[in-house]
Amino acid sequence: MSTTPSVLLNTGVEMPIIGLGTYKLVGPEDVYQAVDAALVAGYRSIDSAAVYRNEADLGRALKELLPKHGLGREDVFITSKLGPKDQGERAIEGALQSLSQLDLGYIDLYLIHWPGTQGMDVTDQRNPGNRAQSWSTLEELHAQGKLRAIGVSNYTPAHMKELMQSCRIPPAVLQVEFHPQLCQTELRNVCQEYGVCFQSYSSLGKGELVINPVVMEVAKNCGRTPAQVLLRWAVQQGIPVLPKSSNPDRIKDNARIFDFTLSDADMDKLLALDCGHKYCWDASQVV
Repeated sequence: MSTTPSVLLNTGVEMPIIGLGTYKLVGPEDVYQAVDAALVAGYRSIDSAAVYRNEADLGRALKELLPKHGLGREDVFITSKLGPKDQGERAIEGALQSLSQLDLGYIDLYLIHWPGTQGMDVTDQRNPGNRAQSWSTLEELHAQGKLRAIGVSNYTPAHMKELMQSCRIPPAVLQVEFHPQLCQTELRNVCQEYGVCFQSYSSLGKGELVINPVVMEVAKNCGRTPAQVLLRWAVQQGIPVLPKSSNPDRIKDNARIFDFTLSDADMDKLLALDCGHKYCWDASQVV
């Protein structure tokens, strides 16, 4: 049985504070192996997306693996995301496709993956209208119980404020890049103000931060891996993380972040690395 800590979303539902990221996890065998290892290690949250092209493989793997591990659908928290190509009037088609591919009855959390629209310039004035239309679609599917919670990913403070002024249902989660070099203070404050859960992806800085000298020094001093230190740094601030790996041993190691605590001095050392550096998508130019 998993004893993974969780965070309470504004929908009243608990979301595990650690989930398995599945970006670049492609093909039924790799998906099955990673999900199997994750469930054994105590993960009860799995993050996918339409653009990852693995929703169908994930759904099939869970149908086999949940009974194998004595679990039911209600024991896992599944996240997926609307692809940028489906932003706007195609949002209903995109969301229903995700539901169909996963074939799990409902999706626990469904996010708008990106504030822009694929094929449109970031400065295209149709972007705000498309975002609003997508959100309205997600609200409808949430009301029908098909999407248990809805949220956004890669939104800036301006995108968040725009959404909060027009939405009927506030987002439950904002999923965004976050690590010691990108502390996202303004965005975290916006989320706190609106009661939105701030969730981290790319906690390891695409693997670059595990070889950062400061991170390596902290890890050495507390007898942990640099990856565990980076993940612990986030969850110790109450921020959910989504480490991704296809390696069963690494998946297991990444989950071992609840049996140690970083000192205040170590937390501050990592915080001092903040320089606003982004390893992933930058949505700041999307109008």
